[in-house]
Amino acid sequence: MQITDCSFQQLPFSKLFKTYTSAYGKLDAFYETSPFDEAQITRRFENFDFKGDRARTVEALRAFNEPFDHHQKARNNLERLQEEDALAIVTGQQLGIYGGPLYTVLKTISTIHLAQRMEKVLERPVIPIFWLADEDHDYDEVRSMQILSRDNIQQFELPAKQQPSPAVAEMSLPAGFAQLKEEVRSALYETEFSDDLWQLLDDCFSPDETYFKAFGQFICRLFSKYGLVLAGSNHPEVKEITKSILKRSVSNAEQLKDALAEQTEQVKISYHQQVTLYDSNIFWFSDSGARLKIDHPDEDSWIVSEGESWTTDELLQQIDKTPERFSPNVFLRPILQDALLPTLGYVAGPGEVAYYAQMKSFYASFERAMPVIFPRLSGTLIEPAVDRIMGELPFEFADYSQRIEDLESTYVEHSEQVDIEALFSDWKQKVEQISESRTSAIAEVDATLEGAAGKATAVYYGELDKLKGKVYRAVKQQDQTQLNRIGKIKTHLFPENELQERLLSPIYYMNKFGVDIWDDLLASLDEEETLNRHKLFEIQP
Repeated sequence: MQITDCSFQQLPFSKLFKTYTSAYGKLDAFYETSPFDEAQITRRFENFDFKGDRARTVEALRAFNEPFDHHQKARNNLERLQEEDALAIVTGQQLGIYGGPLYTVLKTISTIHLAQRMEKVLERPVIPIFWLADEDHDYDEVRSMQILSRDNIQQFELPAKQQPSPAVAEMSLPAGFAQLKEEVRSALYETEFSDDLWQLLDDCFSPDETYFKAFGQFICRLFSKYGLVLAGSNHPEVKEITKSILKRSVSNAEQLKDALAEQTEQVKISYHQQVTLYDSNIFWFSDSGARLKIDHPDEDSWIVSEGESWTTDELLQQIDKTPERFSPNVFLRPILQDALLPTLGYVAGPGEVAYYAQMKSFYASFERAMPVIFPRLSGTLIEPAVDRIMGELPFEFADYSQRIEDLESTYVEHSEQVDIEALFSDWKQKVEQISESRTSAIAEVDATLEGAAGKATAVYYGELDKLKGKVYRAVKQQDQTQLNRIGKIKTHLFPENELQERLLSPIYYMNKFGVDIWDDLLASLDEEETLNRHKLFEIQP
């Protein structure tokens, strides 16, 4: 693959993320360590002291990883995690169908790449870890997928389920999954790589398998050969190790709430609030298996919607006795994660970078420093057929983030021999000059007719606008081939006006270019790559 890049400033990312990747110093009040300064990272971790029990962590992760078919390199890395100076670079994602959106793969590649790089920089073991979002209960966010089919976006989704739902990880792939698979396979035309792809997918996403096992196995099959280890929190041994974090979120609830609120207010001065704040940071798994938010309406009351309630002391005792019944929210999960792992850094998407900005004081309330927040690899795959026609059009990559109507208008204006806008602007200007004098003359004859004269001019302007539209359409018809190409490029690069990585499934590219395409992409990254620009991966024919 050939790689070029594009500034995040030219693309649809948040102001905070653009600042983070281009002018980190403006945000250092919200984070601990610059991900782009190796000297700063080295100083930060020279005397890093992991407060956890490494042997106990590794024992718990062995049990967690037992259901998966790991490569020997992953098993070796799990053992290396016991070494006193070992660190971890972590990422995580929801358990989406067939791997979720493309950015799941890009986050994983980023984590492997950064672990390899940091191991050389720091001269100590750095283990890549993928944190399965095994307590997430938002089924609606993982039940659909999109692929390209004949240059059109097709969406496939599983049946909705009644809310509230249990953790998605514990749900089995529904009966409708077999139909979804056949629909997806029909939409992905057969290639020389199709048999290998579907063998892989069927091995992982087999009927009645849980989302946890299916998604985890998919990640393992693709990336455990690089030493990637899986982790998560929906496991009794992990909960036992980390229950002190859950208990502290209860006993120090007011302090933690204030820490998040104060930091969030500071973020909101110049940027945006990514995550809504609540008075509690934990969930409860009910007897029916539903994951329910625990509310904290007053100092000594904790309640859930299904009727459970506790005093603060009762809740602390319950967590101590059955930690597996409790679950962290989006703010508490990173704290729990860092209590389990010797975390050097977390590889975050743009939204995650934003909510970490709300958390610096929250970390301090647990007597912890925030890990390095590395922006994940952000990239667009450009197919050979798309690359060829891009060179024939007057647009740069970032231009295709515009609406298709705006692209077409710009192209027509660029390609036409007659400057239509100038022609009609001059026409209107001359009409305006004539109309002013004629309207004045009519007003002298009869002042009540001045309005009618103005209306006549307005009607004329309207007819000119209609004529201009007809001229544009005539030119458009004359150059429809190029306009069709603009549509094709737009669909491939910014499908439905989204970055490709946010919408399309990775299996589209695996079917077309081989299941090892991610190995090629990882190998193409420069060893010193800092991931602070959007990458354009030109796939070679």
